[in-house]
Amino acid sequence: MHRSAAFSRFRCSPCCKTAILAAVVAFLAPASMLAFGKHGNASQLDSYAGQYRELKEPDSVFSVFREGDHLTIESARIARTALASANTASSDVFVAEGGKLKYTFVKDSAGKVASLKWISSRRGNDEEIVAARIDGPPVHNRFRPYSRQEVMIPMRDGIKLRAIILRPTDTHETLPFLMERTPYGVGDCDSNFINGEYTEMAQSGYIFVMEDIRGRYESQGQFVMMRPIAAHHDPASADPNGIDESTDTYDTVAWLLKNVPQNNGRVGVTGISYDGFLAAEAGIDPNPAVKAISPQAPMTDVWIGDDFFHNGAFRQTYGYDYVLGMESGKENAFGKLDEDAYTYFLNAGSYYAAGAKSGVDDLPSAQSFLHHPSYDEFWQARAVQAHLNEVHVATLEVGGWWDQEDMWGPQAEYAALKPHDAKHEVFLALGPWNHGQWVATTRHLGEVDFGAATGDQFRRQIEAPFFAHYLKDQPGFDLQDTASFQTGTDRWMRYSSWPPKEGIAQRDLYLERDGSLSFEKPASAQEFAQYISDPAAPVNYRKRPIEATYAPTGSHWYTWLAEDQRPYDGRKDVAGWRTAVLDHDVTITGDVLADIFASTSGTDSDWVVKLIDQYPQVTNCPEPCTGVKADKDGYELMVAEEIFRGRYRESYARPEAILAGQSEEYKFSLHGADHVFLKGHRILVQVQSSWFPLYDRNPQTFVPNIMTAKPEDYKAAEQHIYANSHLVLPVAER
Repeated sequence: MHRSAAFSRFRCSPCCKTAILAAVVAFLAPASMLAFGKHGNASQLDSYAGQYRELKEPDSVFSVFREGDHLTIESARIARTALASANTASSDVFVAEGGKLKYTFVKDSAGKVASLKWISSRRGNDEEIVAARIDGPPVHNRFRPYSRQEVMIPMRDGIKLRAIILRPTDTHETLPFLMERTPYGVGDCDSNFINGEYTEMAQSGYIFVMEDIRGRYESQGQFVMMRPIAAHHDPASADPNGIDESTDTYDTVAWLLKNVPQNNGRVGVTGISYDGFLAAEAGIDPNPAVKAISPQAPMTDVWIGDDFFHNGAFRQTYGYDYVLGMESGKENAFGKLDEDAYTYFLNAGSYYAAGAKSGVDDLPSAQSFLHHPSYDEFWQARAVQAHLNEVHVATLEVGGWWDQEDMWGPQAEYAALKPHDAKHEVFLALGPWNHGQWVATTRHLGEVDFGAATGDQFRRQIEAPFFAHYLKDQPGFDLQDTASFQTGTDRWMRYSSWPPKEGIAQRDLYLERDGSLSFEKPASAQEFAQYISDPAAPVNYRKRPIEATYAPTGSHWYTWLAEDQRPYDGRKDVAGWRTAVLDHDVTITGDVLADIFASTSGTDSDWVVKLIDQYPQVTNCPEPCTGVKADKDGYELMVAEEIFRGRYRESYARPEAILAGQSEEYKFSLHGADHVFLKGHRILVQVQSSWFPLYDRNPQTFVPNIMTAKPEDYKAAEQHIYANSHLVLPVAER
């Protein structure tokens, strides 16, 4: 939900320049803002000039120029920036952005410049980036110039919202608006931001509008986390002036049409995460000028499957960090927990105790968690999918297979809208990304290499043509329904619907007592695998130490869903099953369901189910051996996964205790997947009862509210997973 990356819309605010996902923030400051002296003679500076291609991300190419007595550096997405001598013992070291970031030109044995290296935190932690020199002179990249205007836009109730308007200065043609509304701050939005952030659409030309929502940064009013949809669309409502994000969008659009000259009367709205939620709201009772929206990784239902809860299990560390960052003041304040979150929350006990220890418990959303642990009217009023019963505007939903924050939202919104899509204007794009990663130029997610800059492909071939078609009547948008990047084979697929129906068979993959997986139903459903779940030593959800979600010093939060699962093999509190080595490819395309029959010696329990692709030893890998670096033999990659809190097996709104020792059925979605388990790989399944500290510990004793559980409530339990438990896999016919 937090826009913490340099290229992760929305990212204008100073906080958002901590750069996790994408290009190097060092280059964001324009050269005109950097005052540097001379550093070296002309011939020495000329020796550095040229093009440099990143070794790990070969789609990122940087050009270094000598301009008079100094160097500049730029790329297709980074504005020209001056480099200055670092005044070190080596004349090959330069700095940018006021000396905060250091770049070193590396020479070969013959004394010629061979590469450029620097330290980046773009993937969540400090990492040395190396770019090798390539043939050819440096290349200037055209950044389209945009003017900047700051305005305060009045809403129907008199509150004014701050917005930044940017339009290209090199044309007098009428243009459509492309708007993003955000709680993360718009003050730093300028021409360089637009060109780096919306590279493809900036070149096409739009009037960009970036707006602070109510109560955030320079906008007036009160901020309400995921403000409920008002009854403004209800003819029987007694409050015609009810406001929400939909009405604020409507009023903003009306003001823009009237007050910004040379617009063509059309508006598009886009955004990722919280901004994706705001984009979806723009399509509910929209201003008639809104013609296209793209909710990307939208927070849709934060109790069912996005952000704060998953199937009733509370996302403790995320809720703690996000609420502290968003509600401590009008501006972002993330990353305050500076110790291992596993230790902190284990020692604190319950979520309420952890919040009271730091003062988080007094913040509005923390109070909401405490007083509304079940799916009551409070959360239902914020569930966007319940309001998606009409298609008013063309809609492009976007999501990532490894989105650690809002994987559920885009597929849920697409599913809600599609039955009403008479004009066939609802589209879906799903790729091999974490949260918002499609805005970056990268082939990787953690250690996994997908072989192409899939985000660039999406933006150029789908996103930019989508808005150009609906806002400018331009040709080129050819998506019929769904575009999905199929992992394993690492290629884009097109489907007539999601999930596709033709050529797909629903097959049950059973969890046998002996630890094997089989598509054959077991002879006896009474046999079981077992493990002990102990709340005093819960299973960590990612490698330790576990940093704060948005720690300014770096966090593995962004890539944890793609982390190797081998450390959890063989644990006494994790049950595991696997197939034999596959003798043919197995393709799954669609929703993956877990149908688990289990018992516990306690009276409450969580059930975590993970579907995993186990890569072979590289020496035994049939050609082509792709997907993971060669030094990751046997890597275990999660393909689909989810948690379910057992007390909600009958009703999300009315929790019930589990009868100790009795087998019960728990059926829940692991979400969609489009993946090929290649020949030579194995299919694995892991089941466990904790995923800590992302999810709060289930005490395994039924209590009315887990968030206020007492130390004596937490008890170890014996868990049985019966042999009729299975995953329902959407297997493509061979």
